[in-house]
Amino acid sequence: MLLKPLYHGHVPLRTIDRALMVISCSVGAYFHPENNNYIIGLGESTAFKPVLEKLRDGMLSDKTGRQILRERPRITSSSLNLNYLKNLPSNTLGNTYYKWLEREKVSPDTRAPVKYIDEDELAYIFQRYRECHDFHHAIAGLPITIEGEISVKAFEFANLGLPFAGFGTLFAPFRLNATQKKRIYQIYYPWAFSNGVNCKSLLNVYWEKILEHDINELCKELQIEKPPDLRQLRRLQKIKNRSK
Repeated sequence: MLLKPLYHGHVPLRTIDRALMVISCSVGAYFHPENNNYIIGLGESTAFKPVLEKLRDGMLSDKTGRQILRERPRITSSSLNLNYLKNLPSNTLGNTYYKWLEREKVSPDTRAPVKYIDEDELAYIFQRYRECHDFHHAIAGLPITIEGEISVKAFEFANLGLPFAGFGTLFAPFRLNATQKKRIYQIYYPWAFSNGVNCKSLLNVYWEKILEHDINELCKELQIEKPPDLRQLRRLQKIKNRSK
């Protein structure tokens, strides 16, 4: 029997289909982390209803969270006006985010629409998380490298409890070399778990409304400490290796 879509773009899945998707996307994401389709599928297929309902409850209990759910903003290059962000002072959230996008050569328009989550409002919550992911990178100054992604996923897991972020935190380091593992386990996981647990819920931050805020003051307000510069640590390690 065909299942009826519950919102525009929705692809309803039977329980067996969802289970198979979890397995196939888990294997695919581990062996081919560069393939975003596996990451997307794993994220949505493991975004279990009780987890999303708990996140919704957290948003409903917060003034800003309620506003976000009511207004349902989307993060795109046009909604943010990237040219405006480019010309903001360098110490602002907006300019920090813009410079991060430029450095990493990514765009907010590349985030795929959610389609495998079975309730419209819960689908929006996951979409919101997905579109805010780059802000999490930008405020932490972490690049789109395997180490940077693992670190941000650990931060998000500690803060939001999304299962697929937890899977990435647990299994993705197996693909790292010894030096990378040492950095992750000794520097970035302690940072991610400490800050993720203690900072404000990332879903209750209306990033679009605070683009002109001073980035350092904002981090203090959110209780987020910036981790050591990952790119700099990698450069120093390369210099050290060459000198041996």
